[in-house]
Amino acid sequence: MRALAQSIGDNPGVAVALAALQWAVRLVAVVLVIATFNFVLVHAAPGDPAQVMAGQSGAADEELLRQLRAEYGLDKPYPVQLAIYLKRIVTLDLGYSYRQQRSVLSLIGERLPATLLLTCSAFLLSLAVGVSLGTLAGVRAGRWSDTALTIVSLFLYAMPVFWLGLMLVLLFSVHLDWLPAFGYVTIGVQMTPLERARDIAAHMVLPVVSLGAVHLAIYARLMRSAVIDVAHQDFIKTARAKGLKRGQIIIHHMLRNAVLPVVTVAGMQAGTLVGGAVVIETVFAWPGLGRLTFDAVLQRDYPLMLGIFLVMSVIVIALNLLTDAIYRIVDPRVSLRAAS
Repeated sequence: MRALAQSIGDNPGVAVALAALQWAVRLVAVVLVIATFNFVLVHAAPGDPAQVMAGQSGAADEELLRQLRAEYGLDKPYPVQLAIYLKRIVTLDLGYSYRQQRSVLSLIGERLPATLLLTCSAFLLSLAVGVSLGTLAGVRAGRWSDTALTIVSLFLYAMPVFWLGLMLVLLFSVHLDWLPAFGYVTIGVQMTPLERARDIAAHMVLPVVSLGAVHLAIYARLMRSAVIDVAHQDFIKTARAKGLKRGQIIIHHMLRNAVLPVVTVAGMQAGTLVGGAVVIETVFAWPGLGRLTFDAVLQRDYPLMLGIFLVMSVIVIALNLLTDAIYRIVDPRVSLRAAS
């Protein structure tokens, strides 16, 4: 065994392959555990999908309920249903939607791009603006600009997301008529690809700002504290003693070290953006996974709910893996093995 370990260590290609295999096994195990937890949690919620479907058809007699339960496998014991569900996941089959009468995978595939566009834009906006404002507040600590940025950050952090969205609609759509209030794109209008891109961008402004406002405040406050802490380190004093300009010190020395806590929190907060999209997509009628989740919960559409929860879980896992990789880029001293 010792000789085998030494031979693997001497061969970088084999070591990388084994590390990738280890990550893949962990990922599959985590996804299966999350899928099991989602299944138990969803089926523990009150309500019967058979009764919902029978009520929508205008009849709810026992014979119809029995047929519906048998058709969709709801009459089987929970362990059997769980085993069938996990087997489908392994084959990338997320099931069939009771209400939509379509495969869950196709429904998610239609809505996922809109959600990713919204959440990724909100994440990048909040990260860029939050880091910039936090850096400005940190290097000007104790001045009036620092106080003003602190007040704005606390105000955004304390503000409910849905209320902010409604206020932005009231101001920029109703009173000023600058931006569209709802939807993903203007319906019934013939547009060139460039015009369509501009129209989608205009529809994105309000939901992206609403979704990213809270996270922007978090990153700004965290970055301010990190900059103030790093500014008193010895290597910053050394850089000043060497005669480096203030801008060079901030960009090349201060930011590179102060941004690490922000990267950590951003990796964890990125997953909550997907959950926050449920509220924002409902407020702005955005055709993404958030609205689809809301409808699935109301309709007790178990396969659709489980499919959405699973996809969201995989996205969160992927974001955490991406955060580990970004650590190596931001600070080469941090290895991926140590981060795991």
